[in-house]
Amino acid sequence: MDLSGVEFCDSTGMNVLLSAMKRLREHGGSLELAAPRSAVRRILQVTGLDTVFSVHDAVPAFGRT
Repeated sequence: MDLSGVEFCDSTGMNVLLSAMKRLREHGGSLELAAPRSAVRRILQVTGLDTVFSVHDAVPAFGRT
């Protein structure tokens, strides 16, 4: 999920991400977070969710040549 445009995320937003990850895993999928801004990255670190989610510094360039 591209988080580059997200400036703030509170506990409600984190719970939505956790719920989405759970539902995706139930169906064999996964959820990875990409390009979080510093405020969002800090929330992920403080809550320990940076160890629950795969967090990438940038959005992968899928399908680009």
